[in-house]
Amino acid sequence: MKIEFLGAQGGVASGFNATSFLVNDDLLIDAGSVASTLAVERQALIKYIFLTHSHLDHIKDLAFLCDNCFVTREHTFEIFGHSTTIINLKNHLFNDAIWPDFSVLPNLENPAIRYNTFVPEDEVIVGKYKITPITVNHPGDAVGFLVEFEGKTILFSGDTSQTSRIWEFANQAKNLQAIVTEVSFPNSMIGVAKASYHHTAETFAEEYTKMPKGVPIYLTHLKPTYQDQIISEIRKLGIDGVNIIHHDGKILNF
Repeated sequence: MKIEFLGAQGGVASGFNATSFLVNDDLLIDAGSVASTLAVERQALIKYIFLTHSHLDHIKDLAFLCDNCFVTREHTFEIFGHSTTIINLKNHLFNDAIWPDFSVLPNLENPAIRYNTFVPEDEVIVGKYKITPITVNHPGDAVGFLVEFEGKTILFSGDTSQTSRIWEFANQAKNLQAIVTEVSFPNSMIGVAKASYHHTAETFAEEYTKMPKGVPIYLTHLKPTYQDQIISEIRKLGIDGVNIIHHDGKILNF
């Protein structure tokens, strides 16, 4: 299983791209920077798009993905999300006011996108993937995902603060290869982190005690303004197996 960190940052600035993880070229986890970072030819290869929630930094490049590929693609982009996420896409993005409704373009028989809803903890089978959405502690009915492919599993927590259910699933997962989770703010901004349902290094350290041990952890979603400070605080924790994704484009193979 190949994981490409198209965008792994907690904001957008020069050199910083919002959340998008590409699995094996055809499965996209969140769509914050897929059009900003991938050649159009590679964008068109994507088949399945799973969204953790509908905050702008996780969905914004859906608009440009559709715009780039709605004529040249060979298949419809299948978008999967919680019912809250799908409703928000319909009402606030692809609404013919902010952006065209690509669920009916170029035509109803062959639309650029098709909406699919899931229920947390119910497995979704697409292609060779088994994907389990699990509720996390973040607004908008946010979820994380367990992604299983050819006997290997990766966990993507998405945005979250202190939570529990996803770690229960993680501890039972078969052949878990990696955990991709978040730290967004420095410790001095704990009030903001709690109010926005994100982690600091200190709260991540508490969360780490719930995670399965011996599994590599990849930290994402660092806010660009505070990146150096967050990195320093994470490294001071001295936790083995913790990797900080502070540059986009990293590729991992499992």
